[in-house]
Amino acid sequence: MGCFPCLCRKGSSTDDDQGEASRKGSKQAGNNDDDENAKPNTSGSVKNDGGNGNISAQTFTFRELAAATQNFRLECLLGEGGFGRIYKGCFQSTGKVVAVKQLDRNGLQGNKEFIVEVLMLSLLHHQNLVKLIGYCADGEQRLLVYEFMPLGSLEGHLFDLSPDKEPLDWYTRMKIAFGAAQGLEYLHCKANPPVIYRDLKPSNILLDDGYNPKLSDFGLAKLGPCGDKVVVSSCVMGTYGYCAPEYAKNGELTIKADVYSFGVVLLELITGRRVIDPTHPVEEQNLISWVRPMFRDQKRYPELVDPLLKGLYPTKGLNQAVGVAAMCLQEEASVRPLMEDVVMALRFLKEGPLPGATEVPFTMAKPPIPEEKPQSFPSEMSSSNRSNGSQCRERSRESSRSSSSMHSVHSEESPLTNKSFCSKNVRL
Repeated sequence: MGCFPCLCRKGSSTDDDQGEASRKGSKQAGNNDDDENAKPNTSGSVKNDGGNGNISAQTFTFRELAAATQNFRLECLLGEGGFGRIYKGCFQSTGKVVAVKQLDRNGLQGNKEFIVEVLMLSLLHHQNLVKLIGYCADGEQRLLVYEFMPLGSLEGHLFDLSPDKEPLDWYTRMKIAFGAAQGLEYLHCKANPPVIYRDLKPSNILLDDGYNPKLSDFGLAKLGPCGDKVVVSSCVMGTYGYCAPEYAKNGELTIKADVYSFGVVLLELITGRRVIDPTHPVEEQNLISWVRPMFRDQKRYPELVDPLLKGLYPTKGLNQAVGVAAMCLQEEASVRPLMEDVVMALRFLKEGPLPGATEVPFTMAKPPIPEEKPQSFPSEMSSSNRSNGSQCRERSRESSRSSSSMHSVHSEESPLTNKSFCSKNVRL
């Protein structure tokens, strides 16, 4: 599923999103505002001369990358999309294995998007963001060189699995969701100014050999507003099914658009279904529309679970994961949680059963879990959350509303309780 412009691009409009992002990004990198001055070249590096010292991306010639990919042989092709093709490469001098993205000169990612991605990944560093090793800007050629992620994208482990491929177990799915949430939390709360990712989807979540996720493809990333300000975009960019409704319809963009996209991905992890899938009956082809009526009825949650899990999942964990997804998918952006709240909730869901404990698979004959009374976090958790999240909360004034709804349903066993979370706090 490729990226699409929901609204037509109006020539070289002055409020073009990517132009603004590249200009702001180049300013942060110490360059002039001019796009021409922001263009990478083969004789230099993108650097950040701020408080963190110099951060640079290595430059490569086209010949070097052609040699590393055996002249872009088909056998080295890892995948392709609207932006171009990705190849597996190896530098003979060092033996280092990399992923090389060759941008399609007629594709969706143009020169501005290329500049944005180079700048973003040169300045942003986190364990859940893919590492940019370097780039090539020889003539009309535009290539990006990333660290190699041996397990490929989440999409390849979640949908259309071959009979001999083992499906992801429940805890691996929650581990991936937790890592992706941490990556977004870093972009929203730690980056200054905050960064709106704008294109979260399974194909952009890459996995290392330990199933640790990393966000990739930052060509659509945009420097976001601070506080409760909203950017109104004249050109909506994203992927159908993952765009928040206020962004897709009105072009209103905040970090809460990423929260909505995360809710979609979390739901895909739970169900094993694509957000848009024409192979299902008409009423089930849109995942969000199909699931939304079930959010109020906890007894129906087992209907959502990927059949490939064969009932092997914790019932409480399912209830809480669906609750988090429901909060993220609320129509009104201001009542969606912040990513720091989502990270805290998922932290408890990614852990497997204690050593020696036997996990009982869910069965339809199992009696429903009684409703639990909401309790608060232990004091040490609350103080930690306040210290770690203060910077992010200052940027979003509406966060007190969404954060209080998340925190009011915490218990000592886990960060979210079951019925009270879904029935009282989700606005449908």
